[in-house]
Amino acid sequence: MTMQRERTVGRTGDLAPAAVLFHSLSDPTRLTILQHLTTGEHRVRDLTEHLGLAQSTVSAHLACLNDCGLVTSRPVGRASLYSLTTEPELLAALSAAERLLEATGYAVELCPTVSGSRAATEASA
Repeated sequence: MTMQRERTVGRTGDLAPAAVLFHSLSDPTRLTILQHLTTGEHRVRDLTEHLGLAQSTVSAHLACLNDCGLVTSRPVGRASLYSLTTEPELLAALSAAERLLEATGYAVELCPTVSGSRAATEASA
């Protein structure tokens, strides 16, 4: 198992999917959508009302999450119901992220590189 891990980490091409996954989780709105979907299926309208965002904004975030395989939708009449595709794995990853944040004392909040990109992201929202 260690040999496989060393081989994977040594090749940056193997890390590209993980980087894209983490990028999909890097937006607070997408995290809020995922968190809300842990309570069950929701329509875009439900999510729009819950988040207080425009329908187009919520739809764009859902499209990103869908493209990354984190959510799926099914048609119900004229609406679509969105749900998590891999809830146990997603919750485990988010729980691990919380533990990592706690272990580092939330140092990422002080990182000028990440903080700068976060401020830019929040300003554009």
